[in-house]
Amino acid sequence: MKRKLSVCALCSTLLVALGSTSVWAATAAAVGQPAPALVVAQLDGREFDLAAQRGKVVIVNYWASWCSPCRAEMPVLDAFYKRYHSRGVVLLGVSVDDPHERPAVIAIMQKFSYPAALGASARLNGFGPALAVPMTWVIDSQGVVRARLVSGTAVTEQSLSRAVLPLLPH
Repeated sequence: MKRKLSVCALCSTLLVALGSTSVWAATAAAVGQPAPALVVAQLDGREFDLAAQRGKVVIVNYWASWCSPCRAEMPVLDAFYKRYHSRGVVLLGVSVDDPHERPAVIAIMQKFSYPAALGASARLNGFGPALAVPMTWVIDSQGVVRARLVSGTAVTEQSLSRAVLPLLPH
């Protein structure tokens, strides 16, 4: 477990240091561009299709059960989701845990109201492999990526408000 935590911190630090020239940015979505495809079975068995969410603002949060910064963000994400879901905000937590860790992921997500999925179960994942977690994408109602929040710029009520609220109808 300690090895995973240090990898989480190391990858996040490298990603922040490299900024938009990172391998992640080269292989995944880019801010200002159409969001890539994401079709994944949620933990409850229902399918999440990002393309079917047009008209809503979507937050996609990549996380892992063993990543302490990820776990620290989850209550903030949950509170934001509860507050703004009725205004058209959709949130999906995508766990990068191995499939055999599904029971642990389910146990963690029982504390939160937003849906989650195991990334390994994705039929389509144009975001690419999560090279660092936590990683949060904000996609507008037209399907365009408007923000990427990475470790080092932690998800807070303020960062979510700045990224999401201007995208919601008044």
